[in-house]
Amino acid sequence: MDIDEFVHKAKQIEAEIAKVMVGQKQIIRHSLIALLAGGNVLLEGVPGLGKTMLVKTLSQVLSLEFKRIQFTPDLMPADIVGTSIISEDAEGRRAFQFQAGPVFANIVLADEINRATPKTQSALLEAMQEGTVTAGGKTRNLPNPFFVLATQNPLEMEGTYPLPEAQTDRFLFKLLVEFPEEEELAAIISRDMGSEPGDLERMASGEDVLAMQAIAAGVPVAERVNRRIVKLILASHPDSPYAPEMVRKYVRYGASPRAGQALVASSRVRALMEGRYNAAFDDIEELAYPVLRHRIILNFEGEAEGIKIDDLIGELLAATEDER
Repeated sequence: MDIDEFVHKAKQIEAEIAKVMVGQKQIIRHSLIALLAGGNVLLEGVPGLGKTMLVKTLSQVLSLEFKRIQFTPDLMPADIVGTSIISEDAEGRRAFQFQAGPVFANIVLADEINRATPKTQSALLEAMQEGTVTAGGKTRNLPNPFFVLATQNPLEMEGTYPLPEAQTDRFLFKLLVEFPEEEELAAIISRDMGSEPGDLERMASGEDVLAMQAIAAGVPVAERVNRRIVKLILASHPDSPYAPEMVRKYVRYGASPRAGQALVASSRVRALMEGRYNAAFDDIEELAYPVLRHRIILNFEGEAEGIKIDDLIGELLAATEDER
């Protein structure tokens, strides 16, 4: 697969998903970028905006196995990774046999992840970071490619367990699913009244996804681009000499080095999708928002004044513009 085929394949996938998803073009693109960068996505939005539909559609278009896990307070880690059960063969001999959990799929939807207890949430940590799970004293490899898309409702927080920073940092992107505009809402309502699209075409396979990931991993990143990423991460920390005034005043802790790795990986994919074989400043300026918005922690004053993380990221980009 060459760069032209990569671009063509990516456009086909986006167009096919758009047959089902009305609007949400940026959400579709960023979800695909995360998948091709080998990362995971945290989707935040109120119920009914099509978050589940997006993941199911993505799995159909890519011919990948899809599993959905509904997170609830009584969900246990074994319900996710699987457990060993006693089985009996034809001769009556009994032995333990591993029963794989729903995490053994190419695309896993972790629905309302903040409704499960921290112990259960952490069951996804190894899967997301290492691509393996450990159960019954044995480590097992997950299918490849492997992609987790977790959702959470930002409004109904009663009875929920907010994700700890260690887990949110495992997500490449945090995407905000906005309420549709008037025309988009009309199209959604009309579609629900009987204008459903036909069967989706399979535009790629698991092997195609792996090939696209390999091509993206080889995209060069210029020293100037890399330097701006470094300054951007450093500037997100309030005690850094690069930090703008807004960060010094309202931020308790900035982005981790993993954020820099996420920016590099995702910028490479976006560059290819734009038909370029080099990561550029434009890639950083678009992807800084989904990469950083869940990695910057506000202090008490920032929380009290209702400071928006996206506004802080805008300040960070302006403060590091001299690196262009």
